[in-house]
Amino acid sequence: MTSTSLAIVWFRRDLRTGDHPALTAAAEGGRPVIPIYIHDPAGPPRALGAASVWWLDKSLARLADDLAALGSPLILRRGDSATALRALIAETGATAVYWNRLYDVATVTRDTALKGELTGAGLDVQSFNGALLNEPWTINAGAGGPYRVFTAYWRAARTTVGESPPLPAPKRLVAPAISPRSERLSEWGLHPSKPDWSGGFGNWSPGEAGGRARLDAFLDAPARSYGEHRDRPDLEGTSRLSPHLHFGEISPRQVWAATDAAAHVDAAPLGQIEVFQKELGWREFNHHLLFHFPHIATENFNSAFDRFPWRDDPAKLAAWRAGRTGYPIIDAGMRQLWSTGWMHNRVRMIVASFLVKDLMIDWRAGEGWFWNTLVDADVANNAANWQWVAGCGADAAPYFRIFNPTLQGEKFDPSGAYVRRWVPELAGLPDADIHQPWRTARPPATYPAPIVDHATARNRALEAYQRAKP
Repeated sequence: MTSTSLAIVWFRRDLRTGDHPALTAAAEGGRPVIPIYIHDPAGPPRALGAASVWWLDKSLARLADDLAALGSPLILRRGDSATALRALIAETGATAVYWNRLYDVATVTRDTALKGELTGAGLDVQSFNGALLNEPWTINAGAGGPYRVFTAYWRAARTTVGESPPLPAPKRLVAPAISPRSERLSEWGLHPSKPDWSGGFGNWSPGEAGGRARLDAFLDAPARSYGEHRDRPDLEGTSRLSPHLHFGEISPRQVWAATDAAAHVDAAPLGQIEVFQKELGWREFNHHLLFHFPHIATENFNSAFDRFPWRDDPAKLAAWRAGRTGYPIIDAGMRQLWSTGWMHNRVRMIVASFLVKDLMIDWRAGEGWFWNTLVDADVANNAANWQWVAGCGADAAPYFRIFNPTLQGEKFDPSGAYVRRWVPELAGLPDADIHQPWRTARPPATYPAPIVDHATARNRALEAYQRAKP
């Protein structure tokens, strides 16, 4: 291909310039590059939730700045992705189209058809791995099929991680002689209005630079005690990299290389780093599952749970969403989610267990709420993790594992600092009562009584699970 031929780079969930295989390939040889992002609200795999739309708005603005600084501006288009891409090819005479792969079945089906169509028309079409440490089809069980259990999966997948180091960002990009028409990001109306509910999102810094800064901050302190503090919502013990990874502002290869260097070069405790790297492995496993078992996004992985007697209880579902269940650790988590677009991972498990086991409400109701309110909402992670807690997924938690929200709060928020921050009406209670406000002589009048008795709900759930299991 000559240096005068135009190459289109189709950005999707890879909103960065570093370790971007498609961008690197397109820039090789100094050919003109046209970066494009196509906003397809109805496109696969699923319409973005409100919190993700907020993040996308800021991330695209940062990406546009970064690409302009490299020499070629980001082109923005709305509509059906395939149609918009065809139109850009026709307008520019581009002879090559590059993108990084995604792994849900709807996107794979569309991309495969589009690659065949464009290749048949004589274009150079290439796709790359820019999202995972190991692509789903590269890790197989002994019989050649996909893994269903995480421990076995990670034992196999871990052996090849690190073989492909992250790529540097291109030093410069050559812009086409005539820049194609681009829509304005401000015209898309992605930032919420009437009302603007994102006031609590101010601690986030979407974009590639924000992702790198978040990783650096994690390696400076929390990574060194990650295994000890990651379950404590009252401490800054986690990475908070999940939205940056979801939108591809930082790649898992970059995160792996940085954490590996911290363990082997910067003398961070190896055991602590390995616990964190295992969480990257869990993310990989979820994408492995989604690719091989696409029904997990909407259906029980274990079909025996199709007969589980979920309860239809709109009032209790509304109380759970609003953080008004009467259980402080549950309410703190749900309010943190609504305010910031994120929830601590341990608390995610606690609130999910409460919904599906104490309230016996279908996991899909919780998954849908998380999809709309999380800035890191991801098809693979969201569905697989909800099914894991519900007991109907791959490598699922045993059905009889039902978190006691009071004990969980006392164990992981021992002084009540997390609850006091997010449930201020309980701030005046002593540590001994903060997770059991109902036992105080004068519980706060503005805080609700528990909407369900945990002991009774636990027994009800165990009976239902016992009847439903194979």
